[in-house]
Amino acid sequence: MVENGVIFGRYQIFHLKHMEGVLAAKMRCKKLYIGITHSDIVAFAATSPLDKNGTVKRDNPLTYFERFEMIQGALRDFGVKRKEFEIIPFPISQPDLILQYAPKDATYYMSICTEWDEEKYRILGELGVNREVLWRRNPEEMGVTGKIIRELITEQKEWQQHVPRTVADYIVTHGLDRRIRDLNLMYRIPGKKE
Repeated sequence: MVENGVIFGRYQIFHLKHMEGVLAAKMRCKKLYIGITHSDIVAFAATSPLDKNGTVKRDNPLTYFERFEMIQGALRDFGVKRKEFEIIPFPISQPDLILQYAPKDATYYMSICTEWDEEKYRILGELGVNREVLWRRNPEEMGVTGKIIRELITEQKEWQQHVPRTVADYIVTHGLDRRIRDLNLMYRIPGKKE
């Protein structure tokens, strides 16, 4: 078991597949830093053509703070002690800033499913950090995604079973389901751009 680990994602909705990766990484380190990418889609906008989801509000409806609170609540609910993790910004679109937020001596955990994941793996390699692939999957094997959950919310279909209970409660009590629905519906209006 290593001292420090890092895992990162957009977490535009923190769901059970995200939790699977976070817990797999946590089992390998004493302290886990959970990086939230695209903490601000203006200041940290996508810079790679492979990063297709880091540019528009529809795909990034939740603020950094909302994602922070959801992840923190979900980890507590799953029994991870607060002293065993930190939640940090992770500016993957500006790699020269990553080590201002995350420890260089950590092991950086990833799952690789897409070309964008391969590029992120390369970016971390150029930073000289230790990388470990938790698993490789084809895009078809990814299972549920934040995009799928946001679509279920928009269509007012069952979505809560795909997220930790605390995340579902947070989304509903803070009216985030309405924000997600409104953004998705606005984007579907012909000729309407964000």
